Amino acid sequence: MDGFIETLSGWLWSTPMIVFCIGIGVFFSFMTKFAQIRLIKDMVQQMFKGKSSKSGISSFQALSIALSGRVGTGNIAGVATAIAYGGPGSVFWMWLIAFFGAATAYVESTLGQIYKEKVDGIYCGGPAYYIEKGLNRRWAGMVFAVAAIVAMSVLMPGVQSNAISSGFKKAFSVDPTVTGIILVVLLGVIILGGVKRIANVAQLVVPFMAIGYILISLIIIIMNIEAVPGVFKLIFSSAFGANQLFGGILGSAISWGVKRGIYSNEAGQGTGPHAASAAEVSHPAKQGLVQSFSIYIDTLLVCSATAFMILFTNSYNVYEPDQKSLLVNNIGETVEVGTAYTQIAVDSQLPGFGSPFVAVALFFFAFTTIMAYYYIAEVNIIYLFKKKSKNIPILVLKLIFLAAVFYGTVRTSDIAWTLGDVGLGLMVWVNLIGLVLLYKPAIRALKDYENQKKQGVDPTYDSTKQGVKNAEFWADGYKHENEERS
Repeated sequence: MDGFIETLSGWLWSTPMIVFCIGIGVFFSFMTKFAQIRLIKDMVQQMFKGKSSKSGISSFQALSIALSGRVGTGNIAGVATAIAYGGPGSVFWMWLIAFFGAATAYVESTLGQIYKEKVDGIYCGGPAYYIEKGLNRRWAGMVFAVAAIVAMSVLMPGVQSNAISSGFKKAFSVDPTVTGIILVVLLGVIILGGVKRIANVAQLVVPFMAIGYILISLIIIIMNIEAVPGVFKLIFSSAFGANQLFGGILGSAISWGVKRGIYSNEAGQGTGPHAASAAEVSHPAKQGLVQSFSIYIDTLLVCSATAFMILFTNSYNVYEPDQKSLLVNNIGETVEVGTAYTQIAVDSQLPGFGSPFVAVALFFFAFTTIMAYYYIAEVNIIYLFKKKSKNIPILVLKLIFLAAVFYGTVRTSDIAWTLGDVGLGLMVWVNLIGLVLLYKPAIRALKDYENQKKQGVDPTYDSTKQGVKNAEFWADGYKHENEERS
């Protein structure tokens, strides 16, 4: 079974996937005229403008839920894994995929808003919705929904809970079973409260955890300020095979940088549009821009913080392409690839602080990601059963989800990561194909947004005027007068 899973993961993340992910990001960057650079000011402003309503959450809450999913183990364990198997050059490829991925995030999140629905008084949307409505093919939307439910409720929660249990075991000697029970209880309380409770928890925890983590990394960077030029030189020379030591693993640097970059920032994966669709905004492009900026927060800030801590302190090993023999041995052969690299890095500068700090940071990062996974799974359950009773399917989902979280705390990290890669790969393939076929309404929405901004008005969207079919919520304009603001 392990061999089959690894083979499937290898197929899903083969060279065509890497080329597809980068290619579509480049394409959308040109189609939006590099909005990820031009409209950074708008991105920041729109974070705080959208207010919550009876049916939707605020722009900041939607950003927080999306960041809950984006900022997780990929930012700590995932970055370390990329460096271990791809060398320092993999960090550059994570940056590159984030830059182009910001354009992809805009397109998918804007589509999520355009084709969202109001179900039982709450906004719902995501790839399943825009694939069905945009292509007029229910079966195609169901393919993504099923893939998302399986990935979010069965395959991927274990990656996050496993990282939490590993960190707690190393830092505090907590038995994984105890960690699993605590996680299940906390998550059970939160997910019972639905999207509003998830949003409220996310908007409180996410900014706190990200800022705290970045501050510690800045302290370590300042303590090693003289090493900054050398580390940047190492990253760039390794990224293009110019470094003599790492020249032989250039392919691994690109592959692992792209794979772990996508895993971390989730651009193109199809997760971000779920939170984006729940936001109360007057124009879809507003939330698209907010979600585009979330890619920068995830990769250029949080992932870079981890990479710099590890590289500044030489707290890493690098493996040959066979992933068995060591090319670089800085910390010993017995150190497990992943979270331990970051813990060793912090401990080397702040003795006795590294393991507990990283364990706590990882708890918050991974816990909020697990919350986001549940939200995504529930939205897709609602999609599949939107005209039927959803109570029993959602109850079953909660039980399976919590069981997967608990199981993840006690299984090996290699299996957890491989299963996560399979789940992620399935979603990425289906979503990217959908984006290629459906991107035009998102591009037109951006042009409409910018034209209205030039006229000095607050942009509002009308799907009828834009010629977009099956976007019922926006037909004949944004109906703000029918929403109760909070």
